[in-house]
Amino acid sequence: MDPENKLLEFIREQIKIEKEIVDSINKSVESITNVAIRETLRGISFDSMKHSEMYSAALGLLTKTMPAITQEQLDEQRELVEKHIRIEANLIRRINEVLPSIGDEKVKLLLNAILEDERRHHEILKRILEVLVKGETITEEDWWDVIWRNVPFHGAPGG
Repeated sequence: MDPENKLLEFIREQIKIEKEIVDSINKSVESITNVAIRETLRGISFDSMKHSEMYSAALGLLTKTMPAITQEQLDEQRELVEKHIRIEANLIRRINEVLPSIGDEKVKLLLNAILEDERRHHEILKRILEVLVKGETITEEDWWDVIWRNVPFHGAPGG
């Protein structure tokens, strides 16, 4: 099998695995009474769904021609990304302000995991904005970089 087909097969298999993770967690999570464990598992399930969608996007980049967008669409996307960069920056600032006052180690662990997610979101959004501001053809390499640069692990807590 050639490298491109290997990659396509890999991505399809990853989509399947991520969806299995979501199904498995969603089937069992309701019976968990410990709120921290239950909601952390739900968060992992959400991350796995996100990963599945990102793999699907990568598959689309490899197998489909992306339609051109108008300047108006580009401006709308840029405005949306800029708005969410500001929101993420505010969330990061607020969590950083409250963390030193948290005494409960379990709560601190959860807030630190959220903070790391917010930092990754912020970096991804800044990279997307760079790509949008370039205003030139977005290459496959650009999209791979946006999708994977700040994803250190998949489906694990904090991922």
